[in-house]
Amino acid sequence: QLKPRRGPVDEEPALQCLIAAEETSEKEQQEAIEHIDEVQNEIDRLKEQASEEILEVEQKCNKLRQPFFQKRLELIAQIPNFGVTTFVNHPQVSTLLGEEDEEALHYLTRVEVTEFEDTKSGYRIDFYFDENPYFENKVLSKEFHLNESGNPSSKSTEIKWKSRKDLTKRSTQTFFTWFTDHSDAGADELGEVIKADIWPNPLQYYLVPDMDDEEGEEDDDDERKKDWKMLMNKGMRLKVKKMKMMMRGRKERKVKEKMANGTLMDSNLPF
Repeated sequence: QLKPRRGPVDEEPALQCLIAAEETSEKEQQEAIEHIDEVQNEIDRLKEQASEEILEVEQKCNKLRQPFFQKRLELIAQIPNFGVTTFVNHPQVSTLLGEEDEEALHYLTRVEVTEFEDTKSGYRIDFYFDENPYFENKVLSKEFHLNESGNPSSKSTEIKWKSRKDLTKRSTQTFFTWFTDHSDAGADELGEVIKADIWPNPLQYYLVPDMDDEEGEEDDDDERKKDWKMLMNKGMRLKVKKMKMMMRGRKERKVKEKMANGTLMDSNLPF
């Protein structure tokens, strides 16, 4: 028996159902997108709040560190050529140093990084020099700022070069051109390296073994890497050992306090 052919009138309800389903699906997707946006706004709000709290902690810690930074500067002043040795041993800074740069930096007595009051608005790096045959300045500084819009800028001390001693005119790549380069303050790698890598712990670079007397550049690089790795591993082992001693000391103090208070029985002793 032949089935009746479905005409346009019979297909119309099915088509309407399909359209209605698609509209419902699109509506659900749009609602999901709106909810995602709301959740994302909450995540961003918490992130901003956390950033403000982290900034407050950094400000507090920065103030607490200042006396130790000053004490370290006093001790560094007792070591000849500490600054230039640190820079020469640093893998990034050393690439900017020519022979005359190193000679001029032998008169460097100390480097000091000062973060501005709210820390996120910028910082200043001060380089202190003894009397030298290159320039008149006793202090060379470079400052980095962020305005309210978050746009970076920088400014620095004008170097008062002595007659025929301007190193920036003798080479296209010299450490001292950094003081006059304000083209991209937001991407100033040297400033960030000094602030975030050297300033927190300059001793790690001062102590890098000098391998200049080794024969062959490749052998020299290999040996330097081995010594650097050995130095870092030794430093890590010392840190772990120190942490274990601190934890053991804390545990022993807690046990003694409990014994003194009569809250710890002999059977509960950890040893």
